[in-house]
Amino acid sequence: MSEETTIRVVRGDELGEEGSARIARLYVEGFGDDLAFFSKDPERLAVALEHALVARYAHVALIDGEPAALAFLVQGDQRCFEHDAAQLRRHLGWYKGTIADRVFRSQFQKVMPDAGPGIGEIAFVASARRFRGRGAAKAVLEHILSLPGYREFRLEDISDVNESALGLYERVGFREYRRRRVRHTRWSGINAYVSMRLVRG
Repeated sequence: MSEETTIRVVRGDELGEEGSARIARLYVEGFGDDLAFFSKDPERLAVALEHALVARYAHVALIDGEPAALAFLVQGDQRCFEHDAAQLRRHLGWYKGTIADRVFRSQFQKVMPDAGPGIGEIAFVASARRFRGRGAAKAVLEHILSLPGYREFRLEDISDVNESALGLYERVGFREYRRRRVRHTRWSGINAYVSMRLVRG
C-alpha cells in the first residue's frame, strides 16, 4: 500500500442516500462472476440486489471517498442478506428471479452453526477492481476485528480455489477449522469449502 493511500472505514448506513446503491455495485463487482447466470449486466444485478443487502451490517473502506472494499458482520440470528422475491422477479425476470429467490434462501439466509452472542460472522468480502492491491480489504477486516464485544470471528464456506482470499484471511489471523467437500467439482472447479475462525486471546 502506498504511503499516499488514506483508507477510512465506515458503516454502510453512514454512506448517505446513495449508500445502498454503492454497496450493491461493490458487491456485484466482487461476486458478479458467481451471479452471471442471473444477468451478465452488472448494473442490472446491482439494481436487483440493492434492496437485499442490509446496509447497517456492512463495513465499507473508502479511498478518496470512493467505496474500495466491503465486508458484512453479523451475529446470532442477524442476516446481512434479506431479499424480496417479487423484487428479484421484477428486475431479473420471472424465471431467473424465481431461481434467484430459491438459491438465495438456501445459501444466504442460513444462520451460522452454533451462532450466539460474541461470535461474529464476516461475509461477502469484496474489493473494487481499480483499488485492488491498495490494502482496502485488509483495512476492512482489521477494522471489524478491532470492534469490541466479540470473542470469536468466523468466515464460512470460502472456496478452496480462492487463494488470494484465503491468503488475506490468514495474514490477518484467521485459521482453518473445517473443510467441507463438494460434489460439483467437475463443473465448478471447487474441491471444498473452507471455514476459518479467529479467537481472541
